[in-house]
Amino acid sequence: MAIPDINYENVWKIYYYVAIFSTILFVLKLIIFTVVGGDTEVSADFNTETDTDCSFNFFSTQSIISFFMGFGWMGYAGLQQFHFSQYVNFPIAFGVGLIFMVVTAALMFAAKKLEKNVKKDKKSAIQQVGRAYTSFGPHSAGQVEIEITGQLSVVNAMNDTEESINSFDLVKVVKVVDDLLYIEKVKK
Repeated sequence: MAIPDINYENVWKIYYYVAIFSTILFVLKLIIFTVVGGDTEVSADFNTETDTDCSFNFFSTQSIISFFMGFGWMGYAGLQQFHFSQYVNFPIAFGVGLIFMVVTAALMFAAKKLEKNVKKDKKSAIQQVGRAYTSFGPHSAGQVEIEITGQLSVVNAMNDTEESINSFDLVKVVKVVDDLLYIEKVKK
């Protein structure tokens, strides 16, 4: 059985079309990411109670598109510009594609680390002074603006006294029960 003779003269077109198609996909995904915001990866887990998972997702859609983009452009350039033989060109293009894939995955990993949510410990607000964000009647609920774990936050609170508290009055946190701050007005 004879092996058919393959015409390698038009192989550069395969690399070229792979490069063009993957570059268009890469740019579209980048534009969508920029305009819409957030990650454009589809996830089946929509649980918002957990922290961001910073696992190294090597085979994401973006990294696979990057592989084909690097593979296509290097394959095209290797045949058209550098005049590599087909047997030398394919491994070089494959290697460049892997480099693109690793760099993209590493950048995505670094970006996901920035998304990590900081857990606020409301108990750190005990004895802190803040401002009433809303007015409070005696033993009523409202909101206060106070620093919690080094970050200025507006949180729910309960007036723990018999006196009314007006908006923008200085208040002090006296206790925290079930993540609810109990406040009293600061005496001048």
